[in-house]
Amino acid sequence: MFTPSFVITNKILNNISKIEAAEEVIRHSPLLPLWEKEFRDDAIVRSAYHGTHIEGNALQKADAKDILEGRDVVGRPRDIQEIINYRKVIEYIDEEAVKKIEKITEQIIKKLHRIIAYKVVTPELTGEYRDKQVVVRNSETGEVTFRPPPPLEIPFLMREYLYWLNRDDKDLHPILKAGIAHHELVRIHPFIDGNGRVARILATLILFLGGYDIRRFFSLEEYYDKDAVSYYENLKKASAGNLSSWLEYFTFGASVEFTKIKEKILKLSKDVKLKEKFGGKQIYLTERQVKIVEYIQEIGYLQNQTFPTLFSNISEDSVLRDLQDLIKKELIKKVGSTKAARYVMV
Repeated sequence: MFTPSFVITNKILNNISKIEAAEEVIRHSPLLPLWEKEFRDDAIVRSAYHGTHIEGNALQKADAKDILEGRDVVGRPRDIQEIINYRKVIEYIDEEAVKKIEKITEQIIKKLHRIIAYKVVTPELTGEYRDKQVVVRNSETGEVTFRPPPPLEIPFLMREYLYWLNRDDKDLHPILKAGIAHHELVRIHPFIDGNGRVARILATLILFLGGYDIRRFFSLEEYYDKDAVSYYENLKKASAGNLSSWLEYFTFGASVEFTKIKEKILKLSKDVKLKEKFGGKQIYLTERQVKIVEYIQEIGYLQNQTFPTLFSNISEDSVLRDLQDLIKKELIKKVGSTKAARYVMV
């Protein structure tokens, strides 16, 4: 039976506490952006770009954004398809998380692969376990860095893996579960191609199901891709038996990403009076209103003559409408009645 062996180190505990703190701040923040869709879309772009770039996709981040927004891009058909597939697999795990599925089945893992490998791997190999021995080589030296289990062992290893994944273990933190699941799927290497992408997206699904979705704003793939050498080195250490080191790396990456989201939300709600005023109720703001609030919090006030500096391509009337709405929400007030009037926090 698959029984991961690891020690919960002080680093792991510290990282998890940072993740918990970020979740707490976001959950209780009195101000949240109405532009959640844009924030989620940005996370999808980052996930699709970094999740494929780490494995050799040659497209740029701007290309990935264009592809996901339906614009034509010049590039290898495989690279373009990988970006499209990544968005589709993110949409799929989002649907599964909303349904609050109770088990991650073999069918779900195979479907993840079918979506990720669509038109990238030959049809007969999508969603099917490999029947050949493969090796992982260093892309620069050609040296064999990892030799996964032989194909005959895969069905047995996957049954053990799924049994562990679905057992009711209340003592195992969802963050640790996601990290262990990520590494073990990479180690088994059940598919001919796309194992890393399946492992990363499965870890994200486990976080979603465990209540760590941060409104779908995060992208762990970005953290991995920014230092791919460390990512692969830590996976290699774990395969050699050092799972604790991998979990330190995994939880640190999650804490970095979750803290980044927390700080963006926290900028809107740094005024303690807001928390007292709204008593836990959350107010949603447009992207322009977010910029207005941030500016007033930073400078102390906003005047009409500052509008062009803050919004170069937005009409004065549009900014005034945003300000009136913020006044109605009792977030800001107008001091004075002429063009020299100031808008300040309440």
